[in-house]
Amino acid sequence: MIEFHLDTRSGVPPYRQLVDQVHRALRLGVLTEGDRLPTVKEVAAQMAVNPNTVLKAYRELEYAGLVAPRPGVGTFVTRTLDDTVRPEYAPLRHELVDWLARARAAGLAEESIEALFQSTLGDRTGDPLPETGAAR
Repeated sequence: MIEFHLDTRSGVPPYRQLVDQVHRALRLGVLTEGDRLPTVKEVAAQMAVNPNTVLKAYRELEYAGLVAPRPGVGTFVTRTLDDTVRPEYAPLRHELVDWLARARAAGLAEESIEALFQSTLGDRTGDPLPETGAAR
């Protein structure tokens, strides 16, 4: 079962963080078809958020066709986004784990690692960064 967490410093609304975490869990195979999400009451208590925040997130996931509520039973995953089980992804994941270890060893904070990764991911020019590591 997924365990949610909120980053109050991110500026991202709590409901959106919940949706994004479910998407990530679906993409990574942490959640699979038939898995039950925590109840609205459980998430609201764990996260100290309004139950309506959780309901909003679950409704968005339902509209996307990813989950379905079963009254009195819970909310269940109806389809997955998992594409990480392809064999050619294992070496890529290994390289990424190695890269993360090197970034941490170089003293980068988690936020800096994420910012570097996101800026690189968003760079559609394909131009390499200068060898000095300077940002554009």
